[in-house]
Amino acid sequence: MEQPCSAVIIGVGPERGLGATLAKHFAAKGLHVFIAGRSEEKLQTVADSIMASGGQATSVVADATREYDIDHLFDIVRYHDSDLRIAAYNVDSNIPAPILETEMETFTHLWQQNCLGAFLFAKQAIELMRARQQGTLFFTGASASLRAKPPFTAFASAKAALRSLAQGLAREFSPEGIHVVHAVIDGVIDGDRAAQQFPALVKARGKEGLLQLEAIAETYWAIHNQHPSTWTHELDLRPFKEPF
Repeated sequence: MEQPCSAVIIGVGPERGLGATLAKHFAAKGLHVFIAGRSEEKLQTVADSIMASGGQATSVVADATREYDIDHLFDIVRYHDSDLRIAAYNVDSNIPAPILETEMETFTHLWQQNCLGAFLFAKQAIELMRARQQGTLFFTGASASLRAKPPFTAFASAKAALRSLAQGLAREFSPEGIHVVHAVIDGVIDGDRAAQQFPALVKARGKEGLLQLEAIAETYWAIHNQHPSTWTHELDLRPFKEPF
């Protein structure tokens, strides 16, 4: 009997968010998706939507910065004895503040969410993938991964650390068949988070000025299916109207 294939996505929040959209897209492609995040209610909403469409989903409440939670998440993945094909670290935390007003607690929190959690997640995912010498590990980055602009200096330092982590993992584990990808999201995603936090900006930019959720998911899936002779390690995704 053929072993089922799976994907694990951490950082799944609102249904109109990137984590949820990735989960739905991968489930539609036939993968059993393990979705993780801090809100049980939001996870259940996404899982119910996936299963209502004929997909398979398992939700796990987890804080990416807690090693116990990450271990527990992957224990559940192992229990299902599936072939892990995709792992996506989609956790994103941003707190704007001028650097002289940034407390150590804030700086540390941003690093934990954006980098430490990725390290814990990657170790577990790679352990599963390297046994079969295949799999794609995605890290969702930001324009701040490449440049720091006040009042987001603390956030940028954490995202730059995530990028360095991805580069090191790619160099170490590509020869073992593991495809490590760092995706720079350069712009505003057209989802619930932006609609709630920046309604005026979302309205001003319109659909053509925002990254569309399903389009991002389609890009992730296309990269996952790349031939190993032409792997993409890093890419920028931005609306065609976004200045850069």
